[in-house]
Amino acid sequence: MVKQEIASVKSFYQTPSPARFTGIGSWLLTTDHKRIGIMYMVSIMVWFVIALILGVLIRTELMFIGDTIMNAETYNAIFTLHGVIMIFLFVIPALPAIFGNFILPIQIGTDDVFFPKLNLLSWYLYILGGILAICSLFADGPPDTGWTFYVPFSVSTETNVGLTVMAAFILGMSSMLTGLNFITTVHRMKMPGMKWLEIPLFTWSLYATAWVQLLATPVLSITLLLVILERVFGTGLFDPAKGGDPLLYQHLFWMYSHPAVYIMILPGMGVISEIIPVFSRKSIFGYKAIVGSSMAIAIAGSLVWAHHMFASGMSDVAVFVFSFLTFIVAIPSAIKVFSWVSTMYKGSILMTPPLFFSLCFIYLFSVGGLTGLVLGAAGTNIQVHDTHFVVAHFHFVMFGGTGFAFFAALHFWLPKISGRMYNFKVAYAAAILTTTGFMIHYVPMFILGIMGMPRRYYDYLPQFQAGNFFSGIGAYILFIGIIIMFVNLLVSLSSGNKAPSDPWGGTTLEWSVPSPPPLHNFVTPPTPKGYPYDFTEIVKQNSLSGGENGS
Repeated sequence: MVKQEIASVKSFYQTPSPARFTGIGSWLLTTDHKRIGIMYMVSIMVWFVIALILGVLIRTELMFIGDTIMNAETYNAIFTLHGVIMIFLFVIPALPAIFGNFILPIQIGTDDVFFPKLNLLSWYLYILGGILAICSLFADGPPDTGWTFYVPFSVSTETNVGLTVMAAFILGMSSMLTGLNFITTVHRMKMPGMKWLEIPLFTWSLYATAWVQLLATPVLSITLLLVILERVFGTGLFDPAKGGDPLLYQHLFWMYSHPAVYIMILPGMGVISEIIPVFSRKSIFGYKAIVGSSMAIAIAGSLVWAHHMFASGMSDVAVFVFSFLTFIVAIPSAIKVFSWVSTMYKGSILMTPPLFFSLCFIYLFSVGGLTGLVLGAAGTNIQVHDTHFVVAHFHFVMFGGTGFAFFAALHFWLPKISGRMYNFKVAYAAAILTTTGFMIHYVPMFILGIMGMPRRYYDYLPQFQAGNFFSGIGAYILFIGIIIMFVNLLVSLSSGNKAPSDPWGGTTLEWSVPSPPPLHNFVTPPTPKGYPYDFTEIVKQNSLSGGENGS
């Protein structure tokens, strides 16, 4: 029996065959999860910068009444593409595709994902969807529907909506393949001896997210195909003149798109759950509660889609049920925030850029979550529905949440990925500028929304001038902060100090391998440490490879 167990462990870590390609081909045809994660990182960052520039153009236009830098048709096309790129090409795939691909297999003690070739296919589908999305901006009649593609306008408009809808469909296929891969990898490839309640919290968050990706994304895929059929063949499914129902589209769309919010935020919560214990020098408080809350968010978050439709004429019973479920979803999110704060309580705090971004995340996400309760209550929802209040809430949750968690993950794991440290002082300056710009940008939108300014409007009444002007100033500060952050990280790739295998004093398995990890993650089978991990043996000193500056 012992010999069989040893043989199974050896086969589990059997060295894969060497790469058959060299040069660019070794990247474009790779099945190594780390290289695919890096390719995702490069492509996602490119799309993020494009969407960021489009967002700055939108806010520049809205800083003043009337035509500023574009006409109404161009404005509609730009805010549509800004939404499509940010949602489908950045926020949804960023954390799972980059850090899930790179970190998850190492955290569970294996050499790759279960379906390496499928993993590469998902990247190619992502690239194809991105190319189609950006081509639609330059096609004859760029789309002007917004990223929600609401009917009947998306069916009747003369613009090239079909190309953008097809791009979103292909990106959904990429997301489903990634989710399928992660679920199978966790079930079939976690290291021998690792129990389910010894899996790191980041991997747990990706596991919960993968189930939502796999079960909810097909609803969006079918819905987008129906829009294409409606445009091409006039099937009449959403056309009242032919017996169709436009509200059916809203139900189908939000049955995916609200669970997609949790596809976006759950991996970010997993990132924060990894960072805070490391820099508090304490085991995570409430490990089982965080695991349970992740699964609860994935389940309950799939049942609240109709709170986007309170103004559409729903029955009072339906409004009550969906409003109640919306408030229920806040409970597992609050459990996570409580666990993070409790972990830091009486901890030996070591302030670093990853922790700084994590603290910004907690504050911004909490504001976004609390304002979400305003939208979850039917009475206040009717007041601020389709106003800038919704825009501010959405960006506080998605950008202040997922975006800042992404920045924290970059600063946390980039030394492991690249083998180089970055300049800490520049990172702090970028974080302060980014957070300040974010607040100046989005807080005025809450006020504008309460005053009644509609969203998606190209122009506005004079009473909204001051709020939009200050919001535009914040957008430029935010943009400058993000650019400084990216430049600092890019410079570190060539001139930063070499990173040790464990620059932070982390305890999960990715910190037990060299920086950057070798082709084969583990030369010898790793040993499960048990979870939550014990920090008592970690030396409480700043071992950040270069002192306070980090470079």
